[in-house]
Amino acid sequence: MGQFTDRVVVITGGGSGVGKATAALFLQAGAQVVIAGRDAAKLAAAAQELQGGDALLFLPTDVTDPQQCRRLIERATADFGRVDILVNNAGANIKARTCRELTPEVWDMMIRTNLNGAFYCTQAVLPQMLARRDGLIINVVSVAGKRANPLGGAAYVAAKFGMGAFGLVLANEEKDSGIRVSNIYPGEIDTPILEHRPKPVTPEQRAVILKPEDVAQTILFVASLPPRVSIPELVIKPTVQPYW
Repeated sequence: MGQFTDRVVVITGGGSGVGKATAALFLQAGAQVVIAGRDAAKLAAAAQELQGGDALLFLPTDVTDPQQCRRLIERATADFGRVDILVNNAGANIKARTCRELTPEVWDMMIRTNLNGAFYCTQAVLPQMLARRDGLIINVVSVAGKRANPLGGAAYVAAKFGMGAFGLVLANEEKDSGIRVSNIYPGEIDTPILEHRPKPVTPEQRAVILKPEDVAQTILFVASLPPRVSIPELVIKPTVQPYW
């Protein structure tokens, strides 16, 4: 019996990086896990690698579509009975990210992916959590949602600030409803999103920044705390990365 036996976890952006690493840890701890992502082939490959058996479900989902987010929660609930923990982890960035380069279309895409998706999934799962007076929502934000550094780009930073604010407001609104909301703000992580940096990241830099497993363990730690404990915000960064 693991720590999360009989708990059901839905993870967006579960096909790679932090999402996949988080799924692996929850499965090891006995949870039933649903991973979601836009790329069906990548999601299927992740599911095969995770080898979760009947405890793992993968559902191709575009979080920019509220109907797909609703279907994700409905299917997870139908298969596993409920959703106890939602990890809003889906995110994306682009190379042409300066204000001069952004177009309205790209701006909208970045906001839909990095902000709206978290709202859509949360809105879909919240009614059942409220009915049980129990539930945990973990938003994987970014230090870009705490510090407006040009490195992330204007659209990404704006979306992440919005995601953090959304989580804090929801946590305060539902503090008496048994619902906990935690924002985790990781610094630089060695994940596929680095491939979209305007300047390539060197192997030397990759070696000293966070690994997906570091953030996954942080998510598991937050989820392992008893219902009386809430962590509104948690920043995790590479030792070598400044934070001011």
